Formats: sequence, C-alpha cells, structure tokens
Amino acid sequence: AAMKQTKGLEGDKMSIIKFEFNPKVGIDNPALTLTEDMDGEGVGEPRFYLLTKDSTETFGFCLHEELGCQGHVIRQIELGGVAQRRGLQDGDRLLQVNGHFVDHMDHLRVVQKIKASGNQVLLAVLDGDSYEAAKSLGRDLSQMLPDDIRPRLCHITRDKSGFGFSVSCPEGTKGTFQLSVLQDGPADRAGVPPGSWLLELNGDSVKSYSHTQLTKKLKQSGNKVTLLVASSSVEEFYRLRGLRVTAALADTSRLPFKVRELHLVKGPAGYGFLLKEDDCSSGGVGQFLWDVDAGLPAEQAGMKEGDRVLAVNGESIEGLDHEQTVHRIRAREDQVTLLVIDPAGDEFYHSVGFGGTVLL
Repeated sequence: AAMKQTKGLEGDKMSIIKFEFNPKVGIDNPALTLTEDMDGEGVGEPRFYLLTKDSTETFGFCLHEELGCQGHVIRQIELGGVAQRRGLQDGDRLLQVNGHFVDHMDHLRVVQKIKASGNQVLLAVLDGDSYEAAKSLGRDLSQMLPDDIRPRLCHITRDKSGFGFSVSCPEGTKGTFQLSVLQDGPADRAGVPPGSWLLELNGDSVKSYSHTQLTKKLKQSGNKVTLLVASSSVEEFYRLRGLRVTAALADTSRLPFKVRELHLVKGPAGYGFLLKEDDCSSGGVGQFLWDVDAGLPAEQAGMKEGDRVLAVNGESIEGLDHEQTVHRIRAREDQVTLLVIDPAGDEFYHSVGFGGTVLL
C-alpha cells in the first residue's frame, strides 16, 4: 500500500493507494544489502532488496509521504511478509526503483513505478537517520548509488556479416558466455556492450547451455535474436549478492518496440473508437481498440486498430474486466490518456518474459 498525507484548509486529509506483495515467497533469496559502515559524517550506505511475489498478493509494506518528514518513507511492514523477510526496516527511505532514482519524484509516480514492476521489484533504500543526515549535509543522494545496475534487452537483426558478435566461454563449463562485439555491426547498433555477459536468449536462460547448445539456438533464431545481457560491472553487482538477473529489470530503451501514450479530447461525436475484450497472444484476455473512425480524436491521437490498452490515465488496467476498463475511460468527462502497444510489440514482449505492467 502507499499512503500520502497532506494538510489542507479543512484539516488533515489522507488518501491510500495499494500495491501488492507476496507473503508466501521463501527465504532462499538473500537480501541485496551493502554493509552499513558509517562514515565520519554519520551517513550509512544504501541497501538493495529484490522482492518477488505472486500476481494475487502484495509486497508487504506501505510507502508514505508524511508531513514534516522528507522522502518516500517505508512503513507498515507486514509481519511475515516478503519485505520483512528481505530486511526492509520501518522508516527506511526509498531511493531507487528498478535502477531509477526516485527521491525527487512525485509520490504517486513512485507508487506507479512499483505497481508497474509486476511481480518483481528491485529497491534501493537508505535508513532514516542516514537519509536525514545526508539531506542536512546537502549530499546528492543519487551519487551514493551505482551508476547503472540494469541489464540490457537488445534485439538484433542479422545482416550479411551475421549478428555482429561472437561468444566465448571457459572450456568444459556451461552457462558462462562473454560476448565480443563487432564495432558498428548489428549487435553494436542494438546496444550490446562490448565484453558483456549473456544471460538470456530469446527469453530463455542460458544458464544450463553448453557452447554447442547455444550455437544451435542462435542458428534456430533465424534473422533476429533477442539477448538479455549485462556489462561486467552489472553482472558483478548481482553475482556478489547471489541474485539472478531477469528481463523484468532490464533497460528496454534500445528495443524497436515501444508503448505509445495517446491523449484524447472528446469531440462532438465522441472519441471515435470501440473497446473490445479479446484473447491475448500471451494468454488470458485483454482490452483492444477497434473501429477507429477517420478524422475523430482517436485517429488524430495516433490510435491504430488492434492496439492493446495497458493503462488508463496512468493506472494499469491489468486484472480489470471490460466494464471496469470502460468505467476508467469514462471517469473524466471530456478527455482520457491511454497507454497502448501494437500487436507486434505485444507479442514480442511476451516472448521475452515481460508482463503487461512492466511495459508501463
């Protein structure tokens, strides 16, 4: 849950936004923690936690914005929940969500980032005393964190020379593959860092692959391949903490498939589209856009038939049925903002293990 408390003319007001956690997750996954050695200024080090849950449950803590208290405050840690078992403490301040610095962000936007993480989220926090000390000293909190802890998801299209990378691994081992990247080749253009480590191939972990099996899988990929890769520094960050990197934590900015935000202002004839519930390529059902009328606000905003709706007015619709989604769209009388993805992008993200909320 997340709680924002503000004081207005009519006294104290409180609004609550909920997100979910999983109290059933085991304790085999260690907390991502850094030693909290205190420096001469009394400021400790950030701690990192990877929380994993089921889709029907919650992460087990509340995020507060409190009067007279700086930052996004961790509160109401549920007894026995995953957050408590990983080591989150009451009063911790949230600094990062999945590698994104959030201390300067609006409270509701931070809540949305956590909700958009789906069933796994990587948090960086600082204990309350250290946070207050750092603020009083004027320290830049973003400088206390690693520059980049996100792996990359890269989609490579073969050209006449191939994919533009080669793979090496220690003789007689499985699952340890380092990439050499041809300068200005397809892999380089797709954003694969030279010397990076290969973690997944087309959505599947390579942990159990031999070099021969990996070569075979690459040949079976045809002209396009999607790699989850990590630079040496990113790989070391996770390896030292005994954690597996997944696509849900990846930087997707270099992928050719993008979500689109459509802002529609209702005209005299309405928005000019129909919403239809249908089966998704990933299984389950989704809400799709059809019968886009020429010249009306939906088409003018860039809507295409077959687009799937991911969010309405900044809130994910995952788990909502058709009527609930329609209600969200109608919540504002004369305008609506939709986050959508086209069929090709939807199918691609599912193939590499991305759920709908991650795309937010």
